[in-house]
This record gives sequence, C-alpha cells and structure tokens, in this order.
Amino acid sequence: DGFGRDEFSRVVYGGQISVAAGIVATLIALIMGSTLGMIAGYYGRWLDEAVMGATELFLSLPWLYFLLGVRAFLPLHLSPLRTFFLLTCVVGLIGWAKPARLIRGLVLSIRSRNYVLAATGFGASNLYVVRRHIAPEVMGNLLTQAALLIPQYIAAEVTLSFFGLGVSEPLPSWGNMLSILQQYSVLTSYRWLMAPAGALLITSVTYYLLADALHSRLKSRST
Repeated sequence: DGFGRDEFSRVVYGGQISVAAGIVATLIALIMGSTLGMIAGYYGRWLDEAVMGATELFLSLPWLYFLLGVRAFLPLHLSPLRTFFLLTCVVGLIGWAKPARLIRGLVLSIRSRNYVLAATGFGASNLYVVRRHIAPEVMGNLLTQAALLIPQYIAAEVTLSFFGLGVSEPLPSWGNMLSILQQYSVLTSYRWLMAPAGALLITSVTYYLLADALHSRLKSRST
C-alpha cells in the first residue's frame, strides 16, 4: 500500500478481526434472541406481547442508519481492542430481533406437540421441558441462523470501519483497509488494494452456502 506494507498479509490478519467481529456479534444476538424468543413462545401472554412489540420496533428501524447513529454517539477515541468489543456488542445487541421472532415461532409450534404435553402432564418442570424437548429442536435452526447472520455482521463491521467508526489503523480490518478506496486514484491505478472486498465476497458466499446446506439437512430430517 502507500506505506509499503504487504497487502496480502494485512488482508489475512484483517480477516481475523472482521470475521471474529461477525462471530462474536452473532453469538450475542443469538443468545439474547433465543432467550427472549423462548420466554415469549413458552410463557406467552404479556411476556409474549412485550417481547414481540420490542421485536417489531427493532425490525422497523433502518438498520444501517440506526447502527451508524448508535456508534457515532459512543466514544470515538478508544484503543483498538476496546473498539473491537464495543463494536461487536453494539452490532449484536441491535441484531437480536430476527432470531427472537424465529425462535418464538418454533417454540409455539413445539410447545403444542404431544410429547411436550405428555411431559407437562406428568409433572415435568418448565426448565426440564425447555432443556429436554425444546432446546434440542431449536439448536439446528440456530446454527442455520448463525451461518446467515455472520456475513451480515462482518459486513456491518466493514461498513463502520470504512466510515472511520470501527477498528482504526494501525490495526487492520477489511473495513479500514477499504477506506482508501474513497480516493479515485486508488480505484484507477492501485486495484490490488481492493483485495479485502474480494475476501469479503468469498467469505459471505461461503457462509451462505453453509446456511443453505444446513437448511437442506434440517428440511430432510423433518420430512
């Protein structure tokens, strides 16, 4: 690049930062979403109404602009490590709504099945029913959701870093490496600096293929 640094090494190292941000944010979103979704689907009533109301609110917000606004409101001058964890927490906490709605629908379906009703009739506790019957059914769908969400949250990290709100130099990430493409001369004369965009595309396609394979496997099991 313009500072004489090896572009391939920075793409590989920056990929670790960007992919790790996507994975950690996905874990936060799935843990929060699955917990709230199970509570809403299993207990219903006012808990269901409250969780689903919050879900509709989060889903109706313009995701990208809301994320940029929240991140811009937070402190900008932080160490790269703190910025990384702050970024992943913000992305994960914003993205809980879709998993919550999906898990809530699954739990509503599973709760009405005969073996769950039989376990409840024999006096099984709510914790036992959730752990023994509901959680195993939900786990496969969570894996599919993870494969779909990880590339989205990697793209979120790349977007924030591209605009200078994420991981900053000298620590590389695909986002801050692509920020140099805002200069027209780079686009026309130094096209190898677009390598992080190719890496992002390959990573996203790989995860989407994985999600499709997991979905097909779950569908074949159900039939």
